[in-house]
Amino acid sequence: MVAIVSPGAMGSALGRGYVEGGARVVACVAGRSERTRALADGLDLVDSLDGAVGAADIVLSVVPPGEAVAVAGAIRQSAAASGATPLVADLNAVSPATLARVGQALGGLDLVDGSISGPPPQAASGRARTRLYLSGPRAGEIAALAHSRLESRVLAGPVGTASALKMSTASVYKGLAALFLQATAAAQQAGVLDVMLDDLGPTFPAQVDGLGSWLALSASKADRYVAEMREIAATQAAAGLPPELFEAMAVVWERVARSPLGALTPEQAAGVADAAAVIRAFGLPAAGHPPGA
Repeated sequence: MVAIVSPGAMGSALGRGYVEGGARVVACVAGRSERTRALADGLDLVDSLDGAVGAADIVLSVVPPGEAVAVAGAIRQSAAASGATPLVADLNAVSPATLARVGQALGGLDLVDGSISGPPPQAASGRARTRLYLSGPRAGEIAALAHSRLESRVLAGPVGTASALKMSTASVYKGLAALFLQATAAAQQAGVLDVMLDDLGPTFPAQVDGLGSWLALSASKADRYVAEMREIAATQAAAGLPPELFEAMAVVWERVARSPLGALTPEQAAGVADAAAVIRAFGLPAAGHPPGA
């Protein structure tokens, strides 16, 4: 049996795929919103973490990066309460250093390091768009779980390897979104947004063509991105690189999180497509009107 902690958009999509692959999947929804309960359709829902962890052979932690260590501690407590010893896979966007703290919080429970690349694996298609990278001695056990819309890859190396990869890929994916946001906002304020996008289009066709929906969806996850940028900054500092770039990216996403679009759910943001409207929703001044005017 697989337990999902917690069944948000990503966790629920992962869980449903494992159900389709033949696994029984339970998810704890104690204290969660009606939206989360709706997202978890198709999973066996329980109202206590003890119940989910105690019954599971495998526990998948899919939570915001700032919650990863606390959730690991809660999993350990629930396992101890029931005498269970599940294999725990941390699939969160955290640095290798934070993952080490996750391992400490789990006590004696075995840990698999995992990182998810791509959107929630929702629709079946010819080629999987979502990859799950795994590392650690028992990574193959997670990779062996059948899932028709997920491409699992076991990386050579110890626990921490998959998280290092996640920090590297996320720095590009989410850093690029922040860069486009800042650049297009400045261009719109100066009245040159259309010209800018025309110039960038040949080089970044996918980003420019879907700019409004991409930025809106990113904005709906901005509160998660703040902590993720700080995890990336810590990873880069540990590699001997200056952390200031992604500390600044965290500031960008903090501002986005406070904007009207930051209050949207991903489902609501999916219906937003007008790039200029998206940029205006971040509370930036119109062209020719400097801040405070």
